[in-house]
Amino acid sequence: MILLGRWGLPPDDVAWGIFALGAFCILATLSGRDVLEGMWRASRARFLAGAGLIAAFLTLGYAAHYLRGGPRIIDATTYVLQAKALAHGHISWHVPWPSASFRGRFLLFREPDQLAGIFPPGWPLLLSLGFIVGSPMLVGIALSAALVIATYALTLELAPDRTKAEGAARLAASLSVVCAALRYQTADPMSHAASALGVTIALACALRAARTGSTRDFVATGACIGYVACTRPVSAIPIFVVALVALRTTSLRSLGAFLPAIVPGIVFLLLAQRAATGSAFTSTQQAYYAISDGPPGCFRYGFGDGIGCLHEHGDFVRSRLAHGYGLVAALGTTIRRLHTHLSDAVDAWPVLVLLAPLCVVAARRESRLRLAWGLVALQVVVYAPFYFDGDYPGAGARFFADVLSVEHAAIAVSVATLLPRIPLPKKSAILVGLIVVGFGLHGAHDALALADRDGGRPMFEPERLQDAHLESGLLFINTDHGFDLAHDPFVTDAKHGLVVARLHADGHDRLLYDRLGHPPSWAYRFGDNEPTLQPYTPPAAEVAGREVWRFESEVDWPPLAQHGAWAEPIWATGSRQNCPSGGQALAVHSSNGGEVTIALPIPRRGGWSIRPTVLADVGDGPIDLRFHGSAVDGARVDVQWASPAQHALHPTCVELTAQTVDLEEGEATIEIHVSSASAALDRIELTPFAGH
Repeated sequence: MILLGRWGLPPDDVAWGIFALGAFCILATLSGRDVLEGMWRASRARFLAGAGLIAAFLTLGYAAHYLRGGPRIIDATTYVLQAKALAHGHISWHVPWPSASFRGRFLLFREPDQLAGIFPPGWPLLLSLGFIVGSPMLVGIALSAALVIATYALTLELAPDRTKAEGAARLAASLSVVCAALRYQTADPMSHAASALGVTIALACALRAARTGSTRDFVATGACIGYVACTRPVSAIPIFVVALVALRTTSLRSLGAFLPAIVPGIVFLLLAQRAATGSAFTSTQQAYYAISDGPPGCFRYGFGDGIGCLHEHGDFVRSRLAHGYGLVAALGTTIRRLHTHLSDAVDAWPVLVLLAPLCVVAARRESRLRLAWGLVALQVVVYAPFYFDGDYPGAGARFFADVLSVEHAAIAVSVATLLPRIPLPKKSAILVGLIVVGFGLHGAHDALALADRDGGRPMFEPERLQDAHLESGLLFINTDHGFDLAHDPFVTDAKHGLVVARLHADGHDRLLYDRLGHPPSWAYRFGDNEPTLQPYTPPAAEVAGREVWRFESEVDWPPLAQHGAWAEPIWATGSRQNCPSGGQALAVHSSNGGEVTIALPIPRRGGWSIRPTVLADVGDGPIDLRFHGSAVDGARVDVQWASPAQHALHPTCVELTAQTVDLEEGEATIEIHVSSASAALDRIELTPFAGH
């Protein structure tokens, strides 16, 4: 049942081993053995070092076994590309033309030649340290250990009984170690683990500052909240509010140390937004969705009609947001997130059900626990105005992952405080055993579902380049994920490094190949079977002895601009051979009229005959195309085509009348205008006209 989640016997050998370990822990404890005796007797430093090492080892194991060696989802691969740029000291970077060979999903292009990732810069900055030292996975390993230590420190502040604080803190650290959701978040380069570390340290320092009045703790609290603000801005709201509540009885002078410490993180966020969008106060994600998706205004924080982007989240929006994103839809989204989150902190929701009464009773007795659970509740509330669930197998409720360590600390204090007749080591051993068993019976099924998604492996594996001894030249890649993982924005010379571009199988490939001086070139193709790495020379721009440059319109998504309309690449079937070419076209949608602007490369200066081909489907409206470029003498060139509405019984490709103009080399633009219906542009062909 969907309500109960995936359950069953452990699905693989790793899950069986984990299940057996948990079962042994429970049975041995019930038989009178103290299986955690060594953990309880070790010194604090030895315990934290051991727990941190185990967490790091489990993160490595998760990356190898369930992620199968590398980042998997597009968010993670985009973070990797942003981190590589920051390792060079840049938030945005220059791209050569044809720009469509480098633009793509979750990347924001700003004319004339700047490209940037769409996510806030806090996590890429931290991840860039791994690229600087040559091992990005070290950052995830360090985060694993740091979260264990931060959870331990927070628990010491939450515990009302100082005599039980040490035991509670060690239990909380153990919960962090065996938390499968945190193992994923530290194995895949996502931002949630870094944000969770900032939130956890901020809360611990705020509680300690309220207790001791230490200026250092006030500054640390503000600095951590600032880091969260430039990593996951929405997640900074709950911890900021809770920190203010915790510090409400302190002096204004102390707050004078806390509030300014937040500013550097916010300034860094604003500088990153300015570099990516041109405006410090324009969100990179909003700017990206404004040019890549629709309907216009679909990606926004709040409630109302028109929320929900139909390209990126189309199935979800059509099935759940048919009537807009109102309170009922928000409630449904929040309930689905909470349902997923039930198994995040303790790997299996029945364990949380058993713990819930203890947590409620303990929170009623202790104000600091109420503060911790209040932070969790605020995290749920602040993400309610965002329409998309964001959940997927193995990763849990990602938007709530930022407070997982707070939950571990609060649970540990509750267990340590209540049921005093049962020794804490015994309670801890049984709880850890139940969590581990729960992963074997429940969490492992979700983790394997994650492992099998999207082809069941990373879309780029660098060892394949090593096996081919490929260190320089030109590499074309056919996926957004693979491009992000392989591309280095600052390698532009194919003679001294590997230039990575997108594989389009049209004139873009050939033009880039020619502009780089015909270097050795390869194609990395990721498909349903084993990925392939093979020599690839882009075909010459020649058809039946004539020079013809074919530029597919769908590869120019995301477009350069959108106004009142929105574009998406579509798979389409026409009525004759090569219609549409490549089986795809760029569809443009509008309800009240608008236009989409794409780039058109001009291979060299001279006279060119330009012929667009539109895909006219049944019921499509008229489409107007407007070309804007530069003439050889520097004057502006404007050309226009018009296609009537389609009344044929079957889809067909329509070649519009060729227009001949003298043009300068570089990138021109095509504006695709639609009135009140969808239309699609298949390709544009350039042919030198006689005498040029």
